[in-house]
Amino acid sequence: MSGISDSITESNKPLVKRVNRDLLKKFIASARADYIAARPKCFAAHEITGKSGNATGFLGGVPQHWMLDWSTPFPLQIKSAKGCKVTDIDDNELIDLCLGDTGAMFGHSPEIIASALKDAAENGLTTMLPSQYCAEVGQKLVEIFGLPYWQLALSASDANRFALRVARLATGRQKILVFDGCYHGAVDETTVYLDGRGKTSAKPSLWGSAFDPAINTYCVPFNDKEEIYATLMGEDVACVIMEPALTNCGIVPPKPGFLEFVVETAHKFGTYVLFDETHTLSSGYGGYCRINNLGPDLFVAGKAVAGGVPTAIWGISEDVKQRLDDARAVLPIGHSGIGTTLGGSLLQLSALYGSLNQLVTPETYDKMLATAQILEDELNKIISEFSLDWSVIRIGARMEIIFSKTIPQNAEEMRALFDHELEEALHLGLLNLGFLVTPFHNMLLAGPDLTKENILNYAQSVRQIIGQICD
Repeated sequence: MSGISDSITESNKPLVKRVNRDLLKKFIASARADYIAARPKCFAAHEITGKSGNATGFLGGVPQHWMLDWSTPFPLQIKSAKGCKVTDIDDNELIDLCLGDTGAMFGHSPEIIASALKDAAENGLTTMLPSQYCAEVGQKLVEIFGLPYWQLALSASDANRFALRVARLATGRQKILVFDGCYHGAVDETTVYLDGRGKTSAKPSLWGSAFDPAINTYCVPFNDKEEIYATLMGEDVACVIMEPALTNCGIVPPKPGFLEFVVETAHKFGTYVLFDETHTLSSGYGGYCRINNLGPDLFVAGKAVAGGVPTAIWGISEDVKQRLDDARAVLPIGHSGIGTTLGGSLLQLSALYGSLNQLVTPETYDKMLATAQILEDELNKIISEFSLDWSVIRIGARMEIIFSKTIPQNAEEMRALFDHELEEALHLGLLNLGFLVTPFHNMLLAGPDLTKENILNYAQSVRQIIGQICD
């Protein structure tokens, strides 16, 4: 692991304070009441959009159903977002430590992206042809992320789908390998987990899949070299698709040497490795792979890469490109199932040109990582002050608190540490005190606009909450 992008810390002091469940319940009830009282317009707007009664509009009152997954009584309705601040329609201003779950990692509405939107509005949004920025963007992708050949998609979900299809075509194999606790968007084959019997199964929450995703997918525990080797030695896996560290089930970092082992073992048995860095772009300039010299065969990143404009990038190595060309040479020209009409649009290329030149820079990452270190230090001070049995796990600018001194090695160990009631209390309490964090795992992301003053105020808010729920 890189000492710059990865940090795992914990308090070694004896536990003297514990969360009092009665106090916790009272705190949540009070926090919910405070949230409701401060947001009458958000409540009214949500009712109108279809949440209750005979109202019609959005399903559940929100444009994406998972927007109801927050622990709030009803969703925030956002009026504006700029830098590291968001303002709801009741004019409550929040310091944003969620940043659209990485979608706005470089801040909300950066000036360069606003300029790119203006450029696209004046010169065309989509034409199904490359734009004036095509050559520069392509060269920048090679320079920053290393791989020699690139394509664009609308989301990381699409990019992962396309990259997996390429891996299958290039290898002539059907199976893929994923890790328990992984997240690769809406790619059907990756929506699996290890059930209580250690069997690869569809996630219980999966809606209406056309097929059992476990048919073509092996799922193994993260950080388990033996399982990796045993699975790949069958030589039927086209591609290992993985995040360098698990992020969606809570941050689970790789053990030293694990990622290198995966790449080496995969190549030994003729399998490609696809690193999905959509969430680990927070690691540093060029992502986790560049920092740690991992050399992926395929690479995917979405969300933040174009400053929040719906865009994803996927790249392939020279070897993948050659085998892809060989496979395509015997196929008829026509619909490949890879690519979409709006992918690679003038709008995307304009936003990418601005983002890769002015946002995705070493200077931006230096600022973010320095700020993240301050944030991590403040959290560790709190853990020490209250002698809590908690830890901080950080990957670059992204971090979260876990409720244990022991750092989990895989998704099963992480799931055992979940405390949804405690997460809800922290989330709601911080919202009422002016800070937005993710509703799951209380993930924090230090964007380039976050100040030391913001961090110190956040730390005092955390202290205030802990003081009310612990005895």
